[in-house]
Amino acid sequence: MSLNFGLIGAAGYIAPRHMKAISETENELVVAFDPNDSVGIIDSYFPKADFFVEFERFDRHVDKLRRQGKPLDYVSICSPNYLHDAHVRFALRNHCNAICEKPLVLSPWNIEGLEELESETGSKVANILQLRLHPSIIELRKKVQSSSPSKVFDIDLTYLTSRGRWYDISWKGDLAKSGGLATNIGIHFFDMLQWVFGDVKENVVNIHRPDVSAGLLSFQRANVRWFLSVNSDYLPPQAKAGGKSTYRSVVIEGEELEFSAGFTDLHTLSYQHILETGGFGLREAQTSVEMAHDIRNANPLGLIGEYHPLCKLLS
Repeated sequence: MSLNFGLIGAAGYIAPRHMKAISETENELVVAFDPNDSVGIIDSYFPKADFFVEFERFDRHVDKLRRQGKPLDYVSICSPNYLHDAHVRFALRNHCNAICEKPLVLSPWNIEGLEELESETGSKVANILQLRLHPSIIELRKKVQSSSPSKVFDIDLTYLTSRGRWYDISWKGDLAKSGGLATNIGIHFFDMLQWVFGDVKENVVNIHRPDVSAGLLSFQRANVRWFLSVNSDYLPPQAKAGGKSTYRSVVIEGEELEFSAGFTDLHTLSYQHILETGGFGLREAQTSVEMAHDIRNANPLGLIGEYHPLCKLLS
């Protein structure tokens, strides 16, 4: 029997992947909300879904469905980062399970409040941590776990995804709303790294600017020099020559980890995982939230100690 879904943030970039996942798991999007009405993508999946641009009316409709004996089973949350905590709380208070995009919250201490609401309502929260489901990442984790316990891997993580002038004007360019680059574009990678290589031992930030962030993360089994940017100036020559606006690279002990294939299909896998097992819950999301929070609030050291090679472009 299909489950009933609501969706918050229907006009956002990531929302179509959630609509596709709801459809491909043979469930039904019943109602969606976004203050922006550019949501024609809904017609490709659920043309009969109700839609609201005012949260109060969306809230009333969700309550009405419950009173009519047709409650939502899940609320999928694709809203701006700073609203995730409030929208997860909305789902739990309406006795719905929540499926939340990254980051689950911006401040680590908010997780305790969500745990209390889970206990009070009996509903659960699942965070989309899709890289944990990628076959290449799963194989990497197995390789690390089967290697000598004393082995510490040297890794360079590079993620460049070009953004235009609109980015700084939008909520994504507002540190208080997005959490900055570490949260907005880096948190999935940070979660993946700690899932594969163990607990965080040290978190050093070399550079923290609106368009670029870089540092060194030390885990039990790896030292990771990382570099994140939305500035196309830092794209490598081969990416620029190919007309590409995004460059994603994880180099482990000098060997490139290939995980680009299937990257956009992981939301359906995430939904299947959530519906079958409950997915990745609050505590599993906590470490990456803490890492991004610490990076956002760190005092950058500059080009001191171990740092990512691309940092030299900023000197």
